[in-house]
Amino acid sequence: MSSQVASPPPPPSDPPPDDVRRDLFTTMVLSRTYEEAILREYHADKGPGFDIGKGLVPGEMHLSAGQEPVAAGVCAHLRPDDALTATHRPHHLAIAKGIDLDRMTAEIFGREDGLGRGRGGHMHLFDPAVHFSCSGIVAEGLPPALGQAFAFQRRGTDAVAVAVMGEGAANSGAFHESLNLAALWTLPVIFVIEDNDWGISVPRSASTSVPSNAVRAAGYGIPGETIEGNDVDAVHAAAGRAVTRARAGEGPSLLEIRTLRLWGHFEGDAQGYRPDLDTVPEHDPLPRYEQRLRDAGILDDVSVKQAYADATDVVEAAIDYAKSSPIPDPADVHKYVFAEEATR
Repeated sequence: MSSQVASPPPPPSDPPPDDVRRDLFTTMVLSRTYEEAILREYHADKGPGFDIGKGLVPGEMHLSAGQEPVAAGVCAHLRPDDALTATHRPHHLAIAKGIDLDRMTAEIFGREDGLGRGRGGHMHLFDPAVHFSCSGIVAEGLPPALGQAFAFQRRGTDAVAVAVMGEGAANSGAFHESLNLAALWTLPVIFVIEDNDWGISVPRSASTSVPSNAVRAAGYGIPGETIEGNDVDAVHAAAGRAVTRARAGEGPSLLEIRTLRLWGHFEGDAQGYRPDLDTVPEHDPLPRYEQRLRDAGILDDVSVKQAYADATDVVEAAIDYAKSSPIPDPADVHKYVFAEEATR
């Protein structure tokens, strides 16, 4: 059926300039280094066995290793005054958007110096300085992104909003309502679907009636594009087209980015539902992109080593900052929440 056929992909783009590709690699390295450090700290005191409620970072943890190309490629086109709403798996996007890493880490550790004074945790990160927010509720970030895009439009600025979601969110009512309103009002918003094949443990083929969510954009009269291969250069090119269109007042776009979840849905997920586990490591986008840039003469041993060393310094400093931040006083449990007056 023609209604289920996405627009043909644009012709291959020339790769970004060398300095941009180095920056993309650096952003991906920082994100991966951060996730590996959080993984280490999260599991350090969960034993014996695995007790999700124990340790310095209790509760669920959703890490984004493997999805770095989405964050790096999209956020390379964004300014601090542009807005981005993310999902329950937000760290790579927050880092690429320029969030305060020290305060984000303190928030993950539940400390007073966190972005939300330790009350929100890793799924509820808010940094107004760079217009970043996220939520643990599926598709929750779409309506706020529309609101921000509407504000930018009314103010007469060329700022844009980006709403990032997983492929499961494309089956929600909020997704369709948001696309409809964005198209109707020609809002400067880009919808980004991070398709890592799995909605928790459910494959896309068992939950979605179309082979590609990009085709759904046509139902609302907006461009939809699928980016295959978890390719940061291709993501960068597609995001550039969408952001340029939005800044020019031409309205919304939808990008479906086929990416990869290297680790479990959450830490402690045994992933027994996943038949591709043996082959997942060979599709890791970070070493693949490193090799591409080495082959192009953009990276060498010295620059790669320096990128990882710099990332490690920044990340370990953020971990130290979080651990040195005070734990919130239990007496202040009702502060900074809407229910404060009702509890007096």
